[in-house]
Parts: sequence; C-alpha cells; structure tokens
Amino acid sequence: MTYRPPRPTDAQRVIWPEDLGTRFTVFVDVEEEFDWRAPLDRRNRATTAMAAFPDAHRRFAERGVALNCMVDHPIATDPASVAVLSRVLEDGRSEIGTQLHAWVNPPFEEVATSASSYAGNLPRTLEAAKLETLTAAIKTAFGTAPRAYRAGRYGIGPNSFELLAGLGYRIDSSIRPGYDYSGDGGPDFSLADAGAYREGGIVELPLTTVFTGRARRGGGRLYTALGRVPKGRGIFARARLLSRIALTPEDMPIAAALEAVAVAAGEGLQLFNLSFHSPSLAPGNTPYVRDAADLKQFHAWWKTILDEFDRRGIRNASLSEIIAALG
Repeated sequence: MTYRPPRPTDAQRVIWPEDLGTRFTVFVDVEEEFDWRAPLDRRNRATTAMAAFPDAHRRFAERGVALNCMVDHPIATDPASVAVLSRVLEDGRSEIGTQLHAWVNPPFEEVATSASSYAGNLPRTLEAAKLETLTAAIKTAFGTAPRAYRAGRYGIGPNSFELLAGLGYRIDSSIRPGYDYSGDGGPDFSLADAGAYREGGIVELPLTTVFTGRARRGGGRLYTALGRVPKGRGIFARARLLSRIALTPEDMPIAAALEAVAVAAGEGLQLFNLSFHSPSLAPGNTPYVRDAADLKQFHAWWKTILDEFDRRGIRNASLSEIIAALG
C-alpha cells in the first residue's frame, strides 16, 4: 500500500522566529556509487567519488555555506570517507546526518527489490534494526550522534518518524513535495508542500519544490492530473503555465531554479532546502554529471544560485542554527 504522508494541520506547521529571516540550507546525500539504471545490488559499495568531496566543500565553505552531510552505511564504514568528512566538520558549521540505503545496510533480512529499497516499506522491526545499525556506525565513526535523517530514495514510511524520535533524531528531510514514487513501490508526495512541520517528535524539512507558471496555484493536484494526459505536463511547461521545479543542480536548469526562488520568496517561504548527491561530484557516477562539461555546469549552477541568495539577502543556515530556531 502506497504511503502518503497526511497533510499537516495548521497546529503542526513550524512558525519560524522573525529574527531568523529567510534562510537556505544544503543537504548532501553522501553515498556509494552505483548504476542508477541497473537493479540494486548489495555489492555496490564503492566510494571513490569521495576524493572529489574536499574540493566541493572548499567551494561551499568559501561562501560560508554549511553542508548537512547525510551519510549511509558504505560511507560510515569506509575509513577514507570518514577521514574526508571529519575534515569537512572542521569548518565548525557542517554536520553529519544519516541516510539509509536499505539494500546496503545490515541486517539483510529482506529480498533486495525496488519496493524494499524504500526503507519505509520494510517491517517495522527491520526498519528499526537498520536504523539502529546505521546510527551506531555513525556514532562510532564521528564520535557524535546524528540529529538529521533522510531516507534513501525518499523512502519514508508510516513508522519512520516514531523510530527516528526514539533514536534521538530531531530533523527528517525525506519528503520531496510534488513527486510520486508509487509506480516504483515508493511513497507519494504529490500533494505535499515545502513548508516545515512537526510530526511525532520530529520536524520535517521537505526538500524545496516550487510550482511556477501562471497556473501554479493548481500545484500538485493539477500537476498530478496533467500526468494522466498524454504530453500534458510538457504542453503546460512550454506554455509557461505550470512547471515543477526542485532546488537541485541535478537535472534542473539554473533559469528554472532562479524563477522558483523568486516565486517561493514572494510567497513567503522562510527556509529553502537544497540538495545534491555526492557521486555527482565526479563525472560518470550519476545521470546528471556524465563528463567534465557537466561537472563544470554543476559548479556554475551553485555559484549562480548562491549569488542569487546573496542578492536577496537570504543567508545560509547550518543544522545547528535550524535546530536552535525550532526551540
């Protein structure tokens, strides 16, 4: 059965303090390399792309941007990757969080399928065991308990929030508004929005997705309906009626991202949540960065979006600053 997080009530919505202003944060899915088009394989645990992480971190640190590094089991148990990330933490603002890739995270009691790769689909006891194993590995590797979580493949489920709260987590960032993974066995976030809210002792910080265009008030419902019409979404996008824009350099043109920032800022979004995958830092690991030209464009995307935030007076927020603002 497809998991659809219930729409939060007004009482669940986070009201940020006025003195926080408008901020942005950056979550990085720090993970192993694998062929995104091939069946998932437990043996894929290579972490060679981490060699490119120090240069990327330097680029962000020079702009005063903290990275929320959401690490999974292959990263947390690889000494070279731990060493790289330990140096990242020396900037005093970046932080280590948790990302659960169920298919490479023990215990291995499930058959590795597309559906079981969404951790929220697993039996409660197995999801809990995998979370406990990963949380312990991160504590061992970095000496501190992680406070933020992201389910790999955005695979949050009906038990996830309670399990996370029980392990001491404060933040989840698994919801990707406007996206529906039910066709692959995953959750459906098509009617979610970008606003933060509280759920079972956890604060949800959705990745920022913005609907742009003259019909944007129709949002997720209209976008879902257009998906049932042949070429409907493409026709509306080309007519500048409705586009779904996620704030990531991965397969999202910078012009569209700048428009999304303008729309969201105009509508009062107070915390922008941007993201990318660490294997994109080395060509050939993801569909988004296939060669050196793509990598150059990837870094240019970040420079332009950070320049735009500077121009608008939108400052970066570290995970510690976000948690402090939550009270």
